[in-house]
Amino acid sequence: MSDKLVLVGCGNMGFAMLKGWLDAGILTPEQVTVVEPNDALRKRAATLGVNGLANASRIEDDLSPRIILIAVKPQVIRDVLPAYERFASDATFVSVVAGVKVALFEQFLGETAAIIRTIPNTPAAIGKGMIVTFRNMNVGDEDAEFVDVLLKTSGKVAAVDDEKLIDVATAVSGSGPAYVFHFIECLTEAAVVAGLERKTAEMLAMQTVYGAGVLAASSEDTPTKLREQVTSPKGTTAAALDVLMGHDKLKRLMIRAVFKAHQRAIELGTH
Repeated sequence: MSDKLVLVGCGNMGFAMLKGWLDAGILTPEQVTVVEPNDALRKRAATLGVNGLANASRIEDDLSPRIILIAVKPQVIRDVLPAYERFASDATFVSVVAGVKVALFEQFLGETAAIIRTIPNTPAAIGKGMIVTFRNMNVGDEDAEFVDVLLKTSGKVAAVDDEKLIDVATAVSGSGPAYVFHFIECLTEAAVVAGLERKTAEMLAMQTVYGAGVLAASSEDTPTKLREQVTSPKGTTAAALDVLMGHDKLKRLMIRAVFKAHQRAIELGTH
């Protein structure tokens, strides 16, 4: 089976994924064709040795790609998809297009087309992302496993068996980096109010969040256990957590925030 891949759209996310595949040796430049109408972005992709085309009409009919990964803006998806219908009988389509449901892909590519919908978050651009996937019934196990290998160069991968859960993933991991960035902002401001110079406050807040995240990800202990290890009875951490955890304040706030994001994801979903 051919392992040729067509990458449609090579902006920051597409380029980062492309670089990840090549750096990991999963694909060679000769196996990848990039379709990117923007001249500067196409030239950037070409620096990695891949074949760059301005539009889909330039793809040879005999290319026979195994994977066609769509990484374009959602507002242009209806204009982009029709050009790839000719490959729908053989290729598996992977979408990293925000908010666009599998049904829309099937509308343009046919009900028998193999579609994998993904929701990556922004840290995927540095290989530290969280990518959640959903596949329709036409995707074979072997191709799904190959796509997982490709996506894992961008971070952790988790699959859901109900497309509705993609909206939940959007609210948690898709929007989640912004929640963490805001926490860094708030912790920085608290440090400034307490007396630290802003540059120092920013460094303390950012490195603390970074270090805690790395520790949580690498430790065999649960986040609950790690929190308890830091919290001495009647100590400084306990005093602060009384504010954050009293009456489940932060938990309730996060549940409300994720609920709002989830509802908005449903409202914005493209059919």
